[in-house]
Amino acid sequence: MAPSTSSSVTLNINGEKHTLSVDHRTTLLDALRERLDLTGTKKGCDQGQCGACTVLVDGRRTVSCLQLAVAAEDREITTVEGLAEGERLHPVQQAFLDLDGFQCGYCTPGQICSAVAVIEEHAAGWPSAVTDDVRPEAGPPPLTPREIRERMSGNLCRCGAYVSIVEAVARAAAEHTEVTGVTGATEEAAA
Repeated sequence: MAPSTSSSVTLNINGEKHTLSVDHRTTLLDALRERLDLTGTKKGCDQGQCGACTVLVDGRRTVSCLQLAVAAEDREITTVEGLAEGERLHPVQQAFLDLDGFQCGYCTPGQICSAVAVIEEHAAGWPSAVTDDVRPEAGPPPLTPREIRERMSGNLCRCGAYVSIVEAVARAAAEHTEVTGVTGATEEAAA
């Protein structure tokens, strides 16, 4: 008997469990869009280079076009549809809306999911490639526009809305700092 090429998987997406039978080669992106009708996550390059398909898996950003659905079983998956609390938008979503952090909007769901993770990574003290002092005791680096641009560099915007995207991330990060008390955001970034 030939080995099976499909499996039943349970995906925990936006707080709801979904059990699907999927081909082992099915990406998380295709499971989300084609099987579960969660079309906020976009298929851009389908090669992990543009970030349009970014979702959060266990709180970390993941390009879902390179993640197999079977490898995401029993992990906490959050898509752009799962960020809002009822009618109240997530602070990152609200900042993107208020500051026009989008033009055509195609990359926006991936940008927003990535920005949510960027803010959490920064608050946890994770350095980036442009962080000057990477010692853990230094704490979170100032979240300058340069830091934001580096941290968001895996997400491309073909329309070129980068200035507004950086402003939106800075505003949401400043709000996160106010709520959590984690320092590191600067007035320069929030300006």
